[in-house]
Amino acid sequence: MRDHSRSPDSGQATVELALVLPVVVVLALGLIQVGLVVRSAVLVQHAAREGVRVAATGGSTRQVEDAVIGSSGLSPRDSQITRTVDGDKVTVKVVHTARTEVPMVGPLLPEVTLSATVTMRREAG
Repeated sequence: MRDHSRSPDSGQATVELALVLPVVVVLALGLIQVGLVVRSAVLVQHAAREGVRVAATGGSTRQVEDAVIGSSGLSPRDSQITRTVDGDKVTVKVVHTARTEVPMVGPLLPEVTLSATVTMRREAG
């Protein structure tokens, strides 16, 4: 005997979920990747500010690099730090490559290069 209590579209919701779920997951992972890049942009700006503070007080290039990496947690292998002195002003530029490594989405997106430049007057001392 056949069970006629089930309607003919009883599996429709399951099929729709199976079709839509991969798209929703990829969109969610894309949003996570964008959030990570934005976080890196904020960290790069913060790192440049910290580096120029150290440079303005007479810190060496190594001390500036330590301040930039130590304050932000940026990867030294993905970051380039330059310190320039022009008269009574000092400038620190931080260039960082934000890797896109979120599964399924990261390989589809190119790596993003972020940079921040901050200038400050040198303190007398």
